[in-house]
Amino acid sequence: MKEKLEQDYLLLKKQLAWLEISLNECEIIGIKEKYSIEEFGKFETLCSRYSRGIDFLIRKIFRSLDEYEFENQGTLIDVVNNAHKRGLFSDIQEMRIMKDVRNTIAHEYIEDELVEVFEEVLNYSAILKQIINTTLKYIQKL
Repeated sequence: MKEKLEQDYLLLKKQLAWLEISLNECEIIGIKEKYSIEEFGKFETLCSRYSRGIDFLIRKIFRSLDEYEFENQGTLIDVVNNAHKRGLFSDIQEMRIMKDVRNTIAHEYIEDELVEVFEEVLNYSAILKQIINTTLKYIQKL
């Protein structure tokens, strides 16, 4: 189980690195009324990396921590609650909103509607980055 957690740790670091690249690019662009094709592409990439990051964190890393620490393997709500108890993030409601933003991204197929989530994704990507860093430190201590 320790080997699996070590592998998950390395994969989470990679997720963080890709998220940071997109986050930095999109912070430079900022929120606008209209985006160039290149700018839109960068935000779309951030949305994808944000979505994958949230999924990977909750479905893979938080579950792996539960397994490693012999927590009951329950629902995703249980997994998130256990991560909250570990102090990996401070606001459980904010984590639910972050997951909802991910769901919105996954279901937006129209360009104009995707643009509407760019500001949220930009803000929540910075929070996701903090949560990932906190989680990496937590795993290192194990």
